[in-house]
Amino acid sequence: MQPEVNGWFERRTSAAADWSAAELCARKLRAGLSVCVVLPALNEELTIGAIVAAIRDRLVLGVALVDDIVVIDSGSTDGTAATAAAAGARVVAAENVLPQFGRAVGKGDAMWRSLAVTSSDVVVFVDADLERFRADVVCGLLGPLLCDRSVHLVKGAYDRPLRAREAVLPAGGGRVTELVARPLLNLHWPQLAGIVQPLAGEWAARRDLLAGLSFPVGYGVEIAVLLDTLRVAGLDSIAQVDLGARHHRNQDDAALGRMAAQVWHAMLARMPGLAVEGRTRAPLTDFMRQAGRIRPRTLEVELGERPPMASMLHEPARAAACGGAQPRSWRS
Repeated sequence: MQPEVNGWFERRTSAAADWSAAELCARKLRAGLSVCVVLPALNEELTIGAIVAAIRDRLVLGVALVDDIVVIDSGSTDGTAATAAAAGARVVAAENVLPQFGRAVGKGDAMWRSLAVTSSDVVVFVDADLERFRADVVCGLLGPLLCDRSVHLVKGAYDRPLRAREAVLPAGGGRVTELVARPLLNLHWPQLAGIVQPLAGEWAARRDLLAGLSFPVGYGVEIAVLLDTLRVAGLDSIAQVDLGARHHRNQDDAALGRMAAQVWHAMLARMPGLAVEGRTRAPLTDFMRQAGRIRPRTLEVELGERPPMASMLHEPARAAACGGAQPRSWRS
């Protein structure tokens, strides 16, 4: 890595074990800040309950570090909503938030809508498909934000094991990261070469940063927020925290292709001289085997972006955006 990146890596990389929940809670209270954890979810009944329960038991009831746990349900057809609610989350149907934007069309869209039904100063995003979840993940992501006012965005860093039949490859996951995001970052945004997991679904940010950014509706959201934070706040506003290993359900190749297309588009849209404004979807052809023959299949990939929330919603209009429901705190 170039010297600037080496210096940033040393200054801005920590480990989850470096941050104590009790000390972070004390810092949060002294600063008068509030924290919410948001889980965008679609058919994650098998894992979401344990995640919510771990956060609630350790960081809401154990110490008052987290004030609200919100699940944004993007139309699950299994028991995701009921399971999350039973574990202690506030569950919001994405389609009921800012309904003038139509149906929820992806992960980034759900995360964008979450800003309209939460009011905390700091937002922590956690993927709902994590296995073996530990509440230390949330502590790690909050640490740099609560202890350094110059930090605005914290990315999770971790190993991503890949299940391959009976074997587990310790670092085989994150294929879209290694084949798409990392090469493009190194070529076009070399300042970010020190980011271990640029597409990490576990990250945290200050609300005032998030409210000023546009959100790709799909899987391009994480890379877009990273690039836009670099643009508006600079490299030293970004930190990363080593969370150990991340265990989750691995996507098949077709899903990874759609994900890669969304990530690629979000990066191109932010590349000087290569703007692709105006495209809301694009075809992606992949291939599958049917009846012994390879056949093409063309799917549409959502590419649109939502505008900055600050341009859409002011406090008096917040209740109307979510059908009159008011954001609440666990302690209220």
